[in-house]
Formats: sequence, structure tokens, C-alpha cells
Amino acid sequence: MTVPETGGLRTGAPRRTTGTGQFPVVAVVALGGGIGAAARYAASLWWPTSTGGFPWTTFWVNVVGCAVIGVFLVLITEAVAAHRLVRPFFGTGVLGGFTTFSTYAVDIRELSGAGRPGTALAYLAATLSAALFAVWVAATATRRVLLWRQR
Repeated sequence: MTVPETGGLRTGAPRRTTGTGQFPVVAVVALGGGIGAAARYAASLWWPTSTGGFPWTTFWVNVVGCAVIGVFLVLITEAVAAHRLVRPFFGTGVLGGFTTFSTYAVDIRELSGAGRPGTALAYLAATLSAALFAVWVAATATRRVLLWRQR
């Protein structure tokens, strides 16, 4: 089956479709997201945050998840040829479900609403900074290890 392409350089040229569309990608993202969300929930049960306290569990889940994203993306884009569904399953699904920037936003709102705006601001800045730093350190370290192993 061919479908005319629209909006591209080859307007009107036929494009082959497989018939399955994006179902496999959506399915592995959903499966991975469930696994990641379950792991995050387990972490919140193992290390609960006291009411009005600094949300350390969410902070560390986000930092660790971002570090794993840094390692994972370097590995699958620079080191190994991965199946086309590995990235959506693990990167988008598992790690997307594990890291929780929506809970981060709720935590900030709750800290502010509880009269702790200083803690909320510190949490906002610390999580963002630590998560970005974790991605950078993990990706840089992974690249260095890969270069070292090639020697």
C-alpha cells in the first residue's frame, strides 16, 4: 500500500506503509513507563518524605534517573547498534516513568503552600541543577570509558 506524501520535498511521491503504524513504539513506551513508574512508587514507599520535609526521594529518583539517561543515550547512540524499540522502551518508557518532574512540580507547590518558600526555591534549583549535572557527568564518563576501552 502506498500513501502520497504531503508537506515534504517529494510531494506526491508514494511512501510505503507497514500497516502497523506506531503501535509497537506506543506499546513498548507504555510497558516501560509502567515499569519505571512502579520502581519510582517503590522508592517512595521505601523512603517516604515527611509532610513539609525536603522531598529527598523525588530529588534522588530524578538525579539517578537523569544519570542513567546520560549513560544510556551515549551507549545506544555511540557504542552499540540497538533494536529500534530499545530507546522508546528504556529511554522514554522506563526512565520517563521513573523520573518524575510532575511530582517535582507538585512538591514545590506543596512546600510553598506550607509556608516554606525558601525550601521550595532551594528544591527547585537543586533538582534542576543536579539533574542536568548528572546527565552531563554520566554522559562524559561513559564516553571516556568507551574511549579507554578502545585503546
